[in-house]
Amino acid sequence: MKRYLFNFKAMFLSTLVLLSSCLNDDLPDVGDLVDLTGPTPSFNFNEITTSQFTCDEVLIFANYEIYLEAGSNLSVNGTQYEWVITEVINPNTVQEEEVPVTVDYINSQRTRLMASLEALNADVIAIEEDIEELELKLPCETDQVKRDAILAEISALEVALLAAKDALTGDTLESIADLENQISNLPAGTINDQNVIAAFPGPGTYKIALTVTDNNGWSNDIDDNLTIVEAVPTIPVPEIAEPSFEDNSLPDGTGDGRDSWRVPSNSAWSPLGGGTTVIQINTDTNPVDPPNLPDGRQAAKFPAGGARVAYQEIEVTPGAEYVLTYHSAFEVTQFAELKVSILKPSTSSYTESLLEDNIIASRTDNNIDRVDNIWRQHALTFEAGENESVIIYVTNSGDESRLDFFEILVKQ
Repeated sequence: MKRYLFNFKAMFLSTLVLLSSCLNDDLPDVGDLVDLTGPTPSFNFNEITTSQFTCDEVLIFANYEIYLEAGSNLSVNGTQYEWVITEVINPNTVQEEEVPVTVDYINSQRTRLMASLEALNADVIAIEEDIEELELKLPCETDQVKRDAILAEISALEVALLAAKDALTGDTLESIADLENQISNLPAGTINDQNVIAAFPGPGTYKIALTVTDNNGWSNDIDDNLTIVEAVPTIPVPEIAEPSFEDNSLPDGTGDGRDSWRVPSNSAWSPLGGGTTVIQINTDTNPVDPPNLPDGRQAAKFPAGGARVAYQEIEVTPGAEYVLTYHSAFEVTQFAELKVSILKPSTSSYTESLLEDNIIASRTDNNIDRVDNIWRQHALTFEAGENESVIIYVTNSGDESRLDFFEILVKQ
């Protein structure tokens, strides 16, 4: 029995020596096993395209830039990277072909440095952007009152800009100068950078190929198609005048909260065939204690009987989709309804506002299960279609209704 145990121990020790020799670089002609697998490449891309248009939608500039980020399963082993980008002509057809394309490569550190610069100088940059936006808008504004309001806003922003610059400390100014110097002296990016910004010549379909090589000389590649869409103007958010029915809220600082909501003709737009149609105003005399209005101190009031209406035509962008939000409140002594309609601009009377062909969208709310003087927000989605403007039209029936705080946004 002892003899068998001795033989087993000898075999076990021999095995240990054999395994150890495979890991011992000091033994002659013995070393690590060769890695035959090679790297497994991967990459991500993020669009950082920027563009600017004039107010009449003429392109000023467009930078079609993509942040490319490469990786592999062996990134810690000193892997090397190589990017190759070609343009794909007639993609997904039998005529598809790849052609060379000139792409500029930008140092990826620019993104980090720009973010740091913007964080240090956030107030100044934000004001400068607001001024630039207004200056681009000004040439297309034909209403002199609105032009004067824009110019006044620019003047106020220029004063705020000087104050923001004066508020920067010496240390902050030194840091800003250092970052600007680093950005201006960044070396160009290369096709061998692991992370790089690729600046494309324009919209189109491009093939992005990445080859990753490990420190043993093994390499693999991966590719994917990327479609860059042509830059288009940002759809402007429509302007609703006196959206919260506040005094002095027109662009020139005037207005009684109702001026923008008057119908073109009382006789044409009155649900009762004539008489006064202008909305009344409900004022919050105690804005400190609840319940409070959704915004400001005033709201539109539609008395019982349905004689008062709200009407305002606003500019929209053809083809765009919008979401209009507003708040309602009701008296609850008897049944009440409040209807908000989006009408085609050709609609010319209350009777025509009831025709389906003229109604782009509408929403009716009532006071069932509502609490007196408690506000609730609603949303109405509509498409502009071919229209360059639409009419917001509000009517009520039954008990008193109230309305406040219109907002509109472009639905993405």
